[in-house]
Amino acid sequence: MITNAIRAGLAFAAPHPEHAARAAVPVWFEWGTLALLVVIVAADLVLAYRRPHVPKPRESAIWIAFYVALALVFAGILLFVVGPDTSGQFVAGWLTEYSLSIDNLFVFVIIMARFSVPKRLQQEVLMVGIIIALVLRGIFILLGAALIENFSWIFYLFGAFLLYTAIHQVFAKSDDMQDTESGVIRFLRRRIPITQHYEGTRLHTHVDGKRVLTPIIIVFLALGGTDLVFALDSIPAIFGITQDAFLVFAANIFALMGLRQLYFLIGNLINKLAYLTYGIAIVLAFIAVKLIFHALHNNEVPFINGGHGVEWAPEIGTLASLGVIVVVMAVAVLASVLKLKRDALVAARAAARED
Repeated sequence: MITNAIRAGLAFAAPHPEHAARAAVPVWFEWGTLALLVVIVAADLVLAYRRPHVPKPRESAIWIAFYVALALVFAGILLFVVGPDTSGQFVAGWLTEYSLSIDNLFVFVIIMARFSVPKRLQQEVLMVGIIIALVLRGIFILLGAALIENFSWIFYLFGAFLLYTAIHQVFAKSDDMQDTESGVIRFLRRRIPITQHYEGTRLHTHVDGKRVLTPIIIVFLALGGTDLVFALDSIPAIFGITQDAFLVFAANIFALMGLRQLYFLIGNLINKLAYLTYGIAIVLAFIAVKLIFHALHNNEVPFINGGHGVEWAPEIGTLASLGVIVVVMAVAVLASVLKLKRDALVAARAAARED
């Protein structure tokens, strides 16, 4: 009985034949990459801690260019070491996660403004938010990889969830989030002693001999809750592009790199990019459809087509996915910039008429 149970467990954990057929990333390359990424993230943390300041636009732009170049170099190394398909999957996944990270950044801007976080503290607070995001995404990547490896029908759920997210992305309003956050603040302040003023990044202080919390704890909770929501969105999205857990994790780390600098470079501009949300929604909807097609093509659910694959369901390739993501996001950003210029021109004409 024990032997049979062990055999059943091994069969349950065995890789899916389709996954085994893929070109594998060498183990030495995976561990070397992860070690290097940990060093880079740790160095960024040390810099943020030892030099707490508001980065100037030029400094932020240089760091962002460095991290983008680093991701492209990594894609080139993947092309050489493994092959074009794996490299393309990474680039498509990185662009998708980068888009979602920018959306995440938009919410960070709202949180910082809503909680009146001083500028001098925002860099350290952002690093905490990014660390929380890395930890949560790492957990969801491991869970997602295990589910995909053993339950192919999970693609149906991922696809349905992303479709819901895409629709919600279009119709949700930032005011709703601000109302929710103010409700959380009121709830916490009624039940927990919290000071009105920040004490640096300290979580607690003493008032009249009593130990009380500072508002920074509310900010960290808000950032953590936001990261949790975006992790739920981003992990199914990238698993629609690649099921390689290493590529998923690498794409997420590269996408989060430079997010702190991006906040200070275009943080005030993000909420003015009117069509960015719609672009991200279209990308999520596209990946949702791709996931559902993939699930149908490799169907194992008994009540769908008798448990057999649906022949008419197409498999959308990596290059097609990459093309859609690049075109959609480029159009969304370009349209937003043109709208900004048009609105500025209209405002200037209106001011001229008043004069």
